[in-house]
Amino acid sequence: MNNDMNPVSRCGLVAVVGAPNAGKSTLVNALVGQKVAIVSPKAQTTRVRLMGVAIEGASQILLVDTPGIFEARRRLDRAMVAAAWGGAQDADLIALVVDAKAGLTKRIEALATDLAERREPKLVILNKVDVTPKETLLALATRLNEILSPREIFMVSATTGDGIAGLKAALAAAMPEGPWHFPEDQVSDATDRMLAAEITREQLYLQLHAELPYASAVETEKYEERKDGSVVIHQQILIARDTQKAIVLGKGGSRLKEIGSRARAGIADALGRKVHLFLHVKVKPDWEEDRGLYREIGLDWVD
Repeated sequence: MNNDMNPVSRCGLVAVVGAPNAGKSTLVNALVGQKVAIVSPKAQTTRVRLMGVAIEGASQILLVDTPGIFEARRRLDRAMVAAAWGGAQDADLIALVVDAKAGLTKRIEALATDLAERREPKLVILNKVDVTPKETLLALATRLNEILSPREIFMVSATTGDGIAGLKAALAAAMPEGPWHFPEDQVSDATDRMLAAEITREQLYLQLHAELPYASAVETEKYEERKDGSVVIHQQILIARDTQKAIVLGKGGSRLKEIGSRARAGIADALGRKVHLFLHVKVKPDWEEDRGLYREIGLDWVD
């Protein structure tokens, strides 16, 4: 028999979907309580289905942070969109995250219409409410309610934390009864290799901004644990053209050194151990056609 002293354990999967730059990764990090997904102002930063594991009371909430769903032109784009919809398969709940400040775009209206046809229960999360006028929020909530008929609409700011506690409590209550899938101290299903590559890629975006095109990737070539508890990581930054190499290297290699320094600190913090990071830049015009790289970054090959 269940009572307050011995609550029934719950565990379920929440697919976090939305357009690029809706703030999905920031939201997942806020719900988990620490960083599990990379964040940057650049659209389409998330490429893999990175699962964050949030705990609230007796509930374990498995958050699949999907790549932003957008019009797919290239093979990489198609793989990312396939990953996004794949993340929604078998979910106990689909959470549509909307950039409230941007309002009801055609893309969001189309996505909400697609989601309305799915059988899974749905929530709408209006994000960035701290920078959105109230009348915009109300109009947006009304229209999305008409299209999607969600269980509930939440208004939050993943950046400031407003509304996160209420959202997390609602997600916890919505999870089905069952045993936890992960140990209490595990916050993500990403491998350490994958997490290390994502953190370095985040630094590429944060430090180079518009200078470096979207067509870049980070591949972990070597990941070796030492007896002293530290780890040695060799990564290569793949870019499409020679002209981009100078951008990544910077004058006298200064930019690459700074990217490496910050990435090393981020990886060490995420892994909780000392990290020896070695980066090099490789020009590979056809890297998007490398099946092995897709496996490395956690995407399926899509024809």
